[in-house]
Amino acid sequence: MTRPIPAEQRDEMSQDPFYQKCCVADENCSGVIQFHHNFTWQGKRTDHKFGILPVCEYHHRIEASIKDKLDWVMLNRMSDSELKQFSKAVNLKDKRDRLNKIYDSYKING
Repeated sequence: MTRPIPAEQRDEMSQDPFYQKCCVADENCSGVIQFHHNFTWQGKRTDHKFGILPVCEYHHRIEASIKDKLDWVMLNRMSDSELKQFSKAVNLKDKRDRLNKIYDSYKING
């Protein structure tokens, strides 16, 4: 079940260049951009901006199979203090470092 993004935050994100194209951006991209809640904290999806990712319809449909790549984008959008704050059951900084070795360092375009 998707969680509605507050209208003010949705408007702000719609103006942000990062949210104008799919964050996966590969040869399979197709369809309109949708907002994907990628971050879950204490069993609930949150509205933290770093955890809401722009994905095309195609990548949104297959999000379970590209979870590591979506996590990689999200973790590289988090500040060090956010990584520390939310590293409870999983050390998010270590996970980011591991994914950067697989996918390279993520560069935020926008």
